[in-house]
Amino acid sequence: MTVSVVIVSHSPKVAEGAADMVRQMVGDSVRVAWTGGDPGGGLGTDVAKIIAAIDSVWSEEGVAVLVDLGGAETNAEMAVEMLDEHKRDLVVICNAPVVEGAVIAATEASGNSSLAAVRSAAEDLYG
Repeated sequence: MTVSVVIVSHSPKVAEGAADMVRQMVGDSVRVAWTGGDPGGGLGTDVAKIIAAIDSVWSEEGVAVLVDLGGAETNAEMAVEMLDEHKRDLVVICNAPVVEGAVIAATEASGNSSLAAVRSAAEDLYG
């Protein structure tokens, strides 16, 4: 099993498009989930949807979460805090561009890298 990737965007179309890019680049070797939009269907993010996305690709190797804007990061942090205690330490929010970071994270994960290495690869995009 490998580290999984979750993409969180304020726009469902951006999140789905980024996930599609990841799948086209790395195939099915890495489990990828995406979520975007608020509960009313507008722009925004939703803590419950983020939790569901993490659960849908859960891996004991860990889950790397990529977010697009500050509100997505805040909601992702709240989602991680609401996870069962044994899962909390295995989910990281990467400080990386959502699209490029997701592709790099998934590429690194496809080589069976650790969660720390996946996070580092994504965050190294900022130099």
